[in-house]
Amino acid sequence: MRQIAEVRRLLHSGKLDDLLFRLSGDKTGLSPDRERLLRMLDRFAAKFGGDREIAIFSASGRTELGVNHTDHQRGHVLAASVNLDILAVVAKRTDRTIRVQSEGHPFDVISLDELLPIPEDQELHAGELVRGVVARYGELGYPLATGFDAYTTSRVMKGSGLSSSAAFEVLIGTICNALYADYAFDAVKLAEIGQYAENVFYRKPCGLMDQMASSVGGVVAIDFANPAKPSVKPIAFDFSNTGYALCIVDTGGSHASLTEEYAAIPREMRAVVSYFGKEVLFEITEEQVMGAIPALRAACGDRAVLRALHFFREDGRAQGESDALERNDFSSFLQLVQSSGQSSYCLLQNVYPSSMPQHQPVSIALAVGSTILGGRGAIRVHGGGFGSTIQAFVPTVLLSQFCSKMEAALGRRCCHVLRIRPVGGQTVLI
Repeated sequence: MRQIAEVRRLLHSGKLDDLLFRLSGDKTGLSPDRERLLRMLDRFAAKFGGDREIAIFSASGRTELGVNHTDHQRGHVLAASVNLDILAVVAKRTDRTIRVQSEGHPFDVISLDELLPIPEDQELHAGELVRGVVARYGELGYPLATGFDAYTTSRVMKGSGLSSSAAFEVLIGTICNALYADYAFDAVKLAEIGQYAENVFYRKPCGLMDQMASSVGGVVAIDFANPAKPSVKPIAFDFSNTGYALCIVDTGGSHASLTEEYAAIPREMRAVVSYFGKEVLFEITEEQVMGAIPALRAACGDRAVLRALHFFREDGRAQGESDALERNDFSSFLQLVQSSGQSSYCLLQNVYPSSMPQHQPVSIALAVGSTILGGRGAIRVHGGGFGSTIQAFVPTVLLSQFCSKMEAALGRRCCHVLRIRPVGGQTVLI
């Protein structure tokens, strides 16, 4: 670990530029990245003391490249880490306390002697994700003997569908792996630790895709057929040479109070599969569902049947998308992404909350964006759905027009152009 003054000198000299480039993938953006880190060093020093030895860590946001809600049914996904990340400046402590100051959020203090989930009647905070990750390290044989201080800042917009929670979990796991476990865990295991924290300590029934994409990095095709050991296959594809830009559009919606909407998707899918005496849709076939539709409609309801059909078709699309990228067939990839968006809208039905049909910002964004694209590229709901973002692959010749018209309809700075980040959870400097 390094003294803060030494890290400042390294930043000013440009000796950390190669590390910063690995995180952003954009050499033109190195100056703002240096300023960001220098500002963080100042704020860490002001909060925790300027004479500390520190390390720096990063974890990225993630994007689904064209798949929706297949991971929790042990299907296939195609995802990627992006250049928007959470960055942490960290120093070890000598006592059994963890203190985390996330910029713009309340101060979290966690005792290493209190690592049980809080009761269900208590309000959840981000500190519970820290507690969950640290608790899981202890269960896996790597209990933290002492705590740490951390100052974090995030470019992963909350509610953006880029999974800020997964990035935060991977960040904390990466810190613990480096400082307390001598890098005992690989990226896949760090993803599983993050999912555990979110499922058990944050009480959110997420799958593993978000944490996996954030942790592994780059473009990855993941097969969850064996949940104990998912198959992770890196896809070597350069999106920068396609003539298209990857855009995320913030529609101004919110994920607040939508946990039940998210939870209903796996619950209804499992209601269908339980009819056949199984646990997840991976264990049955689309033909079985099609052959039992009258009975399934009566037992589970129409929406559950439609969501099950979405899974089977989306699972095939996920494999088709990764195959298309591997053979450098970007046109076929875009067609599959567009089909995925149509399936999410019509079968999965996660574009707007069923409880609020009068409030449909994602539907509006899809309608406006489709008109601008005019059949070119692809556009779809992004992330778990119901909330605030859409994803679009926009021809670069249309990018300026697309962003300006989307912002005219939905608000200034709603359109974000992303790059695929080649690395996942990272020890930047130690």
